[in-house]
Amino acid sequence: MSVDTVGHWAAGPHYGPVLTPTDLYILGNKLELHPILQSADNSFQLLFNVATGQTGGLNMSDRNRDLPFTQKDEPATLPRMTEIVIISHHSPWTTTIRNEHGVTLADVCTTLWKDYTENPITDAEFNVLPPRWQDNVRRYAMTNQQAMGNPYGANGGRLRRCDWLRDKTWFESIHTEEKYVRDRLGFSAPNIFVLDLAA
Repeated sequence: MSVDTVGHWAAGPHYGPVLTPTDLYILGNKLELHPILQSADNSFQLLFNVATGQTGGLNMSDRNRDLPFTQKDEPATLPRMTEIVIISHHSPWTTTIRNEHGVTLADVCTTLWKDYTENPITDAEFNVLPPRWQDNVRRYAMTNQQAMGNPYGANGGRLRRCDWLRDKTWFESIHTEEKYVRDRLGFSAPNIFVLDLAA
């Protein structure tokens, strides 16, 4: 499916007010998630790595040519929101993405990348992992540091959240999953989404 982003999802303040989570709750609105985030636009498959911050795209009909991420300033949701929240089956953390002018696709990628690379795994979080998983996380941390041209331990010897993901650092899609959100957080809201990652 190819999506007309020129009209419906065009960047800019053209589609009514930007809602806060409270506004959304009071109005009882549902959110429409951008097709690129749902991986529902075959003309542009987002290529985004949460460990490196690399972004780009691919046309599923012409996989030999990389595409620039020109849609990055388009709104992540309609109506536009000042805040969306992302959780994942792959990690225990919650990422809150904010933009008072409306969260964009670039905000989603940048905030996820920063959240997973700038925040260390705490000792308490690491200690709940089984020993084999701990070894895998340490191994991926070493690989990630070497790939970035840094000696292992350049981040103060701390493991980062992206290391927890091991090889699952590539964006797959974002979707709604009310039961999982409610089980995990104890409540659900239309601006809370679930991130899927792939190797």
